[in-house]
Amino acid sequence: PTAAAIAYGLANAGGKQTIVIYDLGGGTFDVSILKLANSVFEVVSTTGDTFLGGEDVDIRLLEELLTKFHADAGIDLGTDRLALQRLRTAAEEAKIALSFEKETVINLPFISVTDGGDPIHFETKVTREELEDWTRPLIAKTIEITEKSLDLAGMKKADVDSVVLVGGQTRMPLIQRRLEEFFGKPPRKGINPDEVVALGAATHAGSLTQTDNDLLLIDVTPLSLGIATQGGFFAKLIERNTAVPCKRRHTFTTVRDGQDAVNIQVFQGEGDKVQDNELLGEFVLMGIPQLPRGEPQIEVQFSINAEGIVSVSAKDLESGKTQQIEVTASSGLTEEEIRKMMADRDDANEIDFLDDLEDDPIDDL
Repeated sequence: PTAAAIAYGLANAGGKQTIVIYDLGGGTFDVSILKLANSVFEVVSTTGDTFLGGEDVDIRLLEELLTKFHADAGIDLGTDRLALQRLRTAAEEAKIALSFEKETVINLPFISVTDGGDPIHFETKVTREELEDWTRPLIAKTIEITEKSLDLAGMKKADVDSVVLVGGQTRMPLIQRRLEEFFGKPPRKGINPDEVVALGAATHAGSLTQTDNDLLLIDVTPLSLGIATQGGFFAKLIERNTAVPCKRRHTFTTVRDGQDAVNIQVFQGEGDKVQDNELLGEFVLMGIPQLPRGEPQIEVQFSINAEGIVSVSAKDLESGKTQQIEVTASSGLTEEEIRKMMADRDDANEIDFLDDLEDDPIDDL
């Protein structure tokens, strides 16, 4: 998001600014809110939907085309892989065309055959108005997420000075209109939204070679990070929208007498239960002194560097035994995949989790 703002020269505009980066790509949607003051970019809020993007617009148009062909020819192309791929490609091309034209024609000769072997051609006209009607709920969802991001940042629409578009899907006129209606000002769209991040990153890279460069970037972690505890609960050590780099630690204890090992599972998300979050990685801390439950003190520490790399360590304070893991915070697993991973883990080992013991002072980098 900061790179997009740099590409538009906002770092050189002077004064204090609040910037919204609306990023709708092919498969994901992100909205970030930045504050700029005295050449310092601070990302104060970031949120989104990892399963919402331009492909969803393609799918909505594809569904309408399948319905129309079935009504006209009585044939379900959804079972014909080759025909379905041709139709999917045509839907994407039509979507792109409708960002610049009021209507377009989809023409697919020999898309199917009759029972007698005669070829069937498919030709239909699609208007921009039709596409907007079919996809309006998808765009409305992005506006809801944008409003949520403002709430997380403690801001109002009137506080926003600039709205920057990132991602090819933002060429869609409906998106630009809805953003203008929501913020009361047109979004910036003078730079190719497919290239704006690369352009800004290159601009900043160039500035880093200059001795008088005084631009500072402060990013945040988009989702909370923590570990699984007894009962399947999620203990957050780093809350979402915490500025990075950062470090947090918390002390936990064992859940049964004589427990000599604990399974540390690292999750990201906002749910109170681990099943509602994404598993990033896990490791086992062995060699804990076999004491009554609640006596061992296991210090778990999370740290995130400026590149977003998450390091997690667990240390038994009596024996000094330490184990750690390094993961890259990411998103994208489906709920079904997460549940399968957890089920496989439950079948693979029977090592107990930790239990919350006490609050430790926050330790910032």
